[in-house]
Amino acid sequence: MTYRRYAIYYTPQESALARFGAAWLGWDMLTGMACTAPVVNGLHAPAHSLTETPRRYGFHATIKPPFRLADEQSATTLAAALETLSVRLPPAFADSLKVTRLGRLVALTPAGETTAIANLAARTVEALDVFRAPLSQADLDRYGSRPLSDRQKQMLQRWGYPYVMDQFRLHLTLSSKLPVAQARMLEATLADHLTPILPTPFALDALTLAGEDADGMFHAISTHQLRGRA
Repeated sequence: MTYRRYAIYYTPQESALARFGAAWLGWDMLTGMACTAPVVNGLHAPAHSLTETPRRYGFHATIKPPFRLADEQSATTLAAALETLSVRLPPAFADSLKVTRLGRLVALTPAGETTAIANLAARTVEALDVFRAPLSQADLDRYGSRPLSDRQKQMLQRWGYPYVMDQFRLHLTLSSKLPVAQARMLEATLADHLTPILPTPFALDALTLAGEDADGMFHAISTHQLRGRA
């Protein structure tokens, strides 16, 4: 399959949480198939009506945001570079994952110390940046319409995305932007539903190369276990 953009994600591997995430969003990026919504007690709206925006990305946490390949690079060399990097990067841990409201979004975020996760993400962004084509003017205009801080504008110019390096916060998105009151209710509902299957501790122990197809849906291309020493 030909992909128009690539990204480096953390994608939970086979587990109750991974199965829930794919079903909840309605898209399984590991299999490239649509999913039936799960039954979640207490919902005030159909599950898939709450997840339209994040659906096409699949259940993931962004490590290196989607980018077009530079002209002199290929998907094969990108995958090889990610495999080489995975040999050097050690897994990063947090106490657990928790359901969190991020403004109008609901997501899973790590609880406890997250410095190792942030460092892993920064090293990945930097190491693979040679594969990223420069942003187009349309990209810059689109991001320029957001209320970015001066630091986020610097990150956008240097790394092609505002929320990297010291602006990074790992999260696995669970909803589209919702009215705040609805987001609060969804946070409580999903916390009740997911607490029994959330990992304790949470281990970011693999990176997935993902690609965006012509319809805008992301697919897992290859997953690379992190094997470096802490």
